[in-house]
Amino acid sequence: MVRLVALGLSNGEIAERLVISPLTAKTHVARAIAKLDVRDRIQLVILAYESGLVRPGG
Repeated sequence: MVRLVALGLSNGEIAERLVISPLTAKTHVARAIAKLDVRDRIQLVILAYESGLVRPGG
């Protein structure tokens, strides 16, 4: 989930990829933000890059 957010996907696009509803995708993103103790999606993306979960360009 975090990787998909870091790749720039919207909740709707994440839902399509994971074959879940957009509301479920939104809930999962919100829970990831809470569990990782970050403020918003932007900080979630930064965390993904800093941890090596996502690399620039791919």
